Amino acid sequence: MLNSSYVILLTLIAAAIAAFAQYLFKRSVPEFRFSVDGIISLARNRMVIAGLLIYIGGLAIYLVALGSGELSFVYPAFSSTFIFVMLISHFKLKERIGYARLAGMLLIILGITFVSGLI
Repeated sequence: MLNSSYVILLTLIAAAIAAFAQYLFKRSVPEFRFSVDGIISLARNRMVIAGLLIYIGGLAIYLVALGSGELSFVYPAFSSTFIFVMLISHFKLKERIGYARLAGMLLIILGITFVSGLI
């Protein structure tokens, strides 16, 4: 087993990568229509393909973290994906982060800290 600092770092990196993949997915489907043509269009979309490859890379890092640490430590830390998605959404998509979302982000951070046993 690796030390907990290394495991948490791997998990945060995996979460950031997964969040970036979600951003690529969002950018690639602004007006997706569920149909055969729509699905074929998605399968050919370079951003979707890039998002999938990036997501798989993040999954590989996450699996290393899972193999190196306790599930009850790694999995809660992976919920930091929500924080990374919010930050990417704000800076790249210009989405508004209100006080309720900031409070939610703080609660996620506190939850990760408590559930992972970092305090």
